Formats: sequence, C-alpha cells, structure tokens
Amino acid sequence: MPHSPYSCVLWDVDGTIADATPGIFPRLLEVLASFGEPAPDPASLSRWVGPPMYESFQTLAGLSALQAEDALARYRELAARDGYAASVDIYRGVPDVIRAVAAAGIPQATASTKPENQVRAILEHNDLLGLFTAISGARSGSIGRSDSKADVVGWAIERLQAAGADTSKPVLIGDRHHDVEGAAEYGIPVIFAEWGFGEASEGDAAAFRAPDAAALQTLLLTD
Repeated sequence: MPHSPYSCVLWDVDGTIADATPGIFPRLLEVLASFGEPAPDPASLSRWVGPPMYESFQTLAGLSALQAEDALARYRELAARDGYAASVDIYRGVPDVIRAVAAAGIPQATASTKPENQVRAILEHNDLLGLFTAISGARSGSIGRSDSKADVVGWAIERLQAAGADTSKPVLIGDRHHDVEGAAEYGIPVIFAEWGFGEASEGDAAAFRAPDAAALQTLLLTD
C-alpha cells in the first residue's frame, strides 16, 4: 500500500477540486448590476474565486460593509436558485487523487471558505463526499460572511480529531495566498495547485508546487 509523509490531507475547493466559475461569474455580474456597478474586466474575474465573497465585494467592487452583506445574500439566493452543484466542473485527475489518498487510508477534509452546504452539494453530486472524513466550510447566513481561511482550517483539524484521525502531520492543498496564509497560522505546509486561480507568486511561501494532479499525487503518496 502507498505511504504518505502526511497523516491527513486538507483540501481547498474552489480552484483546487472544482472550477465553479461557469456559475459564479454570471451570478456575480447579476449582483453587481443590481448595485449599479460595472462588470469587472474579464481578465480580473479570477480574482473573485477563492477569497471570501463578502471580502471581495468590498475590496474588489468597492462596496461598503453593509452593501457587501446585502450583495452576499443576493449572491447566495442566486446560487440556491441555480443549484449549488450546477455549472461546476471538477478538475481533470483530481478525483483520482482523492480516491487514491482515501484508498491509502489517509483521512481527508475540506477547508474551504465556500459555504459548507455548497461544498457538500458539489462533492455529493460528483460522488466524492464519502471519501472525506470531515467537511469544513464557511457557515451559512450572515454569521459566516467573514469566516476566514484560518477559521475553516481550524475547524477541519478539530473535526478530523473528533473523528479519531491523526492530525500530527497535516498538509493543505490550495491555489491562493489565502490558503498559504491561513494554513501558516497552524504551522501547516501547503502544496500550491498551479492549475487554480492564483497568480504564481501567491504560492511563493508554499512548501511545494504541483503543476497538475499527477504531480500532486506523487507529492502525497509514495510506493
């Protein structure tokens, strides 16, 4: 059976497991238009994927905190209307890595700032939910509007421990600097997924880089 240098694996979702942009971008444009805001430059749309949406409505669209709260509520209403797993693509080869890690007996958890109910829906729709020991995402409603990457990483570790998993040597796989910074608060190394939405420089402080799923599996499992 393959071995791993890690006792458990934490996964970011957007930009790492799933490409939700086919659904995210139309909803985003609809919400911004309702505030009279212009559509973002197409080249900058990827900046919206990964960070908490509540934060992005303020930093990228210039909305006030109150407006951002309203915008986030509108956005989530649209997501619920469309179906959380609709217009979501899974990155080629990533499900095979998740299955291989599970088959090796290594516990896995998500650590995503995407709302937890949406994370569950995406994984369940793609027959991946049962491969995870724990699911950690942002809380639903206004209480979760500012849940950070560090928050969801901490909850992932807590839930893995509650399930009896060994969390002594965790690793997080992510594609944005938020992943690197959030994991660093717990001393957790990051494998930077280069197929995601982050600029190359966002992975400068990561422990490793993986250009594709095959390279990622090599970092996670050895014969």
